Amino acid sequence: MIEKSKKDSKGINKIPSHELFLVGGLLAVVGGFLDAYTYILRGQVFANAQTGNVVLLAINIAKGAFYQAGFYLIPISAFALGVYITEIIKSKFTKIAFIKWEHFVILIEIVLLLTVGFIPKSVPPGIVNVTVSFICSIQVNSFRKISGITYASTMCTGNLRSCFENLYKYTHCRNKQALLSCLKYMGIILLFISGACIGAVLSKSIGCHCIWFCDIILIVVFLIFTIRQD
Repeated sequence: MIEKSKKDSKGINKIPSHELFLVGGLLAVVGGFLDAYTYILRGQVFANAQTGNVVLLAINIAKGAFYQAGFYLIPISAFALGVYITEIIKSKFTKIAFIKWEHFVILIEIVLLLTVGFIPKSVPPGIVNVTVSFICSIQVNSFRKISGITYASTMCTGNLRSCFENLYKYTHCRNKQALLSCLKYMGIILLFISGACIGAVLSKSIGCHCIWFCDIILIVVFLIFTIRQD
């Protein structure tokens, strides 16, 4: 579904709240944090980008370590399920006037992350990784644009490619819009790295409860949605 930009009182296109750079940046912090959290505290699994988990799955299959391979299949399956569930949410909530489906996704993330924070480290990490992978999946599938550019809030590969692609367009074609896009991508990447750094520090100093830091950020995002009311 393509959402048309709304116009303000002066007739200028108004960016939807879920496409604000501020919102994208906050979600990128959450994305980086969750990757550090699951790797450090929950079995050295990357819950966000599944490429690493797919490679580790293949390596373990090749070694005949099928039990270990199954361990990496868990977050991959949860991520796939998250994409499917997001599409269901989109189809259902686009028909409801009083709440947008993007807002509902943020509420789901807040509740699930709150629950994860209560799960002790002694619990098998697969349980947490399923939940976190699902969260990352619905986030990256729900929030794909900021200020007119496509991005990913839970991984960096595509953002890095787009960043330097736009840098090339600026340096060789003097495209000022490309420079602006490059800076936006660079900002998202740096915020993702910042989130991972914060996640690493808090995971080691606080432990499993530190994931509630993400809830604070997501509450801020939800408040932005509520205040803007677009």
